[in-house]
Amino acid sequence: MMNRLWKIVDLVKHMERHFMNNFFGHPPKELAAIYVHQTYSKTAPTKKYSLKDLIGDGYLMAVPKFRRTVEKRWKRKFGSPDYVWKMIVPNKNIKVCQECGHHHELGRLCENCYKRIENETKLIKDKIVEKLGNSPIDKEVVILYENEAPEQKSEFWNGKRIVEMKKERPSWFSKNLLQKSTQEPSDSKDVKPIDLA
Repeated sequence: MMNRLWKIVDLVKHMERHFMNNFFGHPPKELAAIYVHQTYSKTAPTKKYSLKDLIGDGYLMAVPKFRRTVEKRWKRKFGSPDYVWKMIVPNKNIKVCQECGHHHELGRLCENCYKRIENETKLIKDKIVEKLGNSPIDKEVVILYENEAPEQKSEFWNGKRIVEMKKERPSWFSKNLLQKSTQEPSDSKDVKPIDLA
């Protein structure tokens, strides 16, 4: 604080000296020596400033001066139909899942069905880690549940790793969920017609 005050005092004296020199010419050398000595002396000023001298009676802060009315409070909270309407309205985009009967939002997966499939796939992953370890999978893994006989021929199983689950396949967990989704590249030269509508 004192440092800032000294800077302000030096700035005022500097401006005063240049103003006087421009209008009245340079002062005598004797006066200039006294002036320089007073300006650049390193002694602290005799007057000590207290916090009360600087602040005075007080200072203003950005605090509310009036109580906010109920109407304004409600308008901030719930909005206004003329401007921004923030009222909580019932969601009408809800439908019942055909598989489990739980409610879910339209255009989204059923949370209950998703959780069931997530738990089942976690059991399958744990079984794979238990039997095959964490080594990189370089061969296809086939999951077989209890009482499931292999339908394919013996050549199909060559080079594949089989993981057996010691429980029956859930009715909702179809075999297609474990099939590869990519198709083999086609050798056909036929071009499908598009944009016929």
